[in-house]
Amino acid sequence: MSGFKKFLMRGNLVELAVAVVVGATFSGLIQALVKDLVTPLIAAITGGREPDFSGYTFTLNGAEFKYGDFVNSLLSFLIVAAVVYWLVVLPMTRFLALFETKKEATEKQCPECLSDIPLAARRCAFCTVELSTVSAADRPPA
Repeated sequence: MSGFKKFLMRGNLVELAVAVVVGATFSGLIQALVKDLVTPLIAAITGGREPDFSGYTFTLNGAEFKYGDFVNSLLSFLIVAAVVYWLVVLPMTRFLALFETKKEATEKQCPECLSDIPLAARRCAFCTVELSTVSAADRPPA
């Protein structure tokens, strides 16, 4: 029983549970945004009616294929994906870019073996070439 208790109290499991709950709630929020704001906006642009393809079907040897439902689901997915991208992903990417600090280089490439070596190095630790004597013109063609 103690093993099961340890399993339940592990940090990763709790974080995963929180992520699932927040994700489900966020999904509901995005679905409501699309249903209540974006779809009526599309209806206003296209002449006052919401796009509905659920009645589109065809029959083949007695089997009914409801491709209209698939088209509705596809359009819903594309609209939700666009909303998530434009309202969540893009702003978050820009927001995180504000906090990235310009990182100064601490290494350079050896002109002979292309290994990463410290900036202050005068000899490559990998191929032992003296860096002060090697220039780009002395390198063999690639």
